[in-house]
Amino acid sequence: MPVEKNKEYIVDIIDNGFEGEGIAKIEGFTIFIPNTIKGEKVKILIVKVLKSHAFGKAVEIIKSSKYRVKSDCETYRRCGGCDLRHIKYEETLKMKQNAVQSLVNKTLKNKIKVEETLGMENPLFYRNKAQYPVGLDKEGDPIIGVFANRTHEIIPIKECLIQNKESQELAKFVLEFIKKNNISVYDENTRKGLVRHIVTKVGLKTNEVMLVLVINGKEIPKEKKLVEEVLEKFQNVKAIVKNINTKNTNVIMGKENINLHGNGYITDILGDYKFKISPLSFYQVNPVQAEKLYNIGVEAADISKNDIVFDLYCGIGTISLFMAKYAKKVYGIEIVEEAIEDAKENAKINKMDNTEFISGDVEEVLDDLINNKKIIPDVIMVDPPRKGLDNKSVENILKVSPKKVVYISCNPATLVRDLAKFEEKYEIKTIKPVDMFPFSKHIENVSFLELKSL
Repeated sequence: MPVEKNKEYIVDIIDNGFEGEGIAKIEGFTIFIPNTIKGEKVKILIVKVLKSHAFGKAVEIIKSSKYRVKSDCETYRRCGGCDLRHIKYEETLKMKQNAVQSLVNKTLKNKIKVEETLGMENPLFYRNKAQYPVGLDKEGDPIIGVFANRTHEIIPIKECLIQNKESQELAKFVLEFIKKNNISVYDENTRKGLVRHIVTKVGLKTNEVMLVLVINGKEIPKEKKLVEEVLEKFQNVKAIVKNINTKNTNVIMGKENINLHGNGYITDILGDYKFKISPLSFYQVNPVQAEKLYNIGVEAADISKNDIVFDLYCGIGTISLFMAKYAKKVYGIEIVEEAIEDAKENAKINKMDNTEFISGDVEEVLDDLINNKKIIPDVIMVDPPRKGLDNKSVENILKVSPKKVVYISCNPATLVRDLAKFEEKYEIKTIKPVDMFPFSKHIENVSFLELKSL
């Protein structure tokens, strides 16, 4: 090995990797160094050595990149929420485009040119959902914040530049109530204590706010007083929910919700549509960019009034409704039952009667629709989790060969892996990165595939 753990080296950063980290080489041996930029000369400390590569930590930036900026956040290096906060925003967009292009070049036969990343006009305070773990600091006082990167140590928040401002104020207010009233907080080690998480959701267009208190028990001491004080201070709060999670798990929320105020949901507007958002349902955390993303996908699909559309992993039916406006019929499939209930409700609210939402495992429901019910789609829209599409779903899509496939992805690696499986039958027309998570390593893409003519 040309490098040793705990030794310092001076290296040139020759590229940036898939997660925004700098890449250097010593005698052909690859080293990954977070918080460094292509073109920089850096003194590094080797922190981990594996057979094929090593990891380093920047000790000193000897020669700085012209794209480096002084970070406006004190905790970004520890929190891991904004991996790229040390880089000019416009450059992060180019880096994301290049990261996807690199994967395309390595994996696909058709070396399609990845389009420029669609950025945000104002990439600040864009997240409409926050999940704050509650714990104790070294002095034993309750704190909220974010988990330090790759750990369960809580970093207290002062101001987060990507979270909605009102949601931050609301969470801090609840923390003060917990302190003032000596309410216990959950300890992961002993599994004792009550309050585990404070979750907030905000309707960007409606300004409606939901507060969810995740607790390890059934009752919150002085909960009526808490509700009264929250409503007095925050007029936009339309729903306060108690979520019961008594399991020893990393999953933030349990399945049982008890309404303390309101109907247990808030609404938001995306495009021309109104959506109902409940505690457990998935809704894009950056609605400004989500609307652009959906419009790109719907426009690419060019849906006609005779088209049957399948929307796989449909969530609460957001993109299903965007497509239903143009289609004959849209079938939405999602494993989370509560999301499907919301999707049905959202179709009613928006008077869309050409939709059908089915709860279940995408692989099984898709198989049933195609092979048992003989429903053949003209267009398939997929927006799978990070792991991408399972082989059975890929097989079924290839079997029915819809004219068009729109693939929305939050993981470029699994997107490109899956696109390679479609290449023989489909022409990959476009891959467009959309910056849903500014200043983070995450890259959302929308890709459009068209069936090749025989």
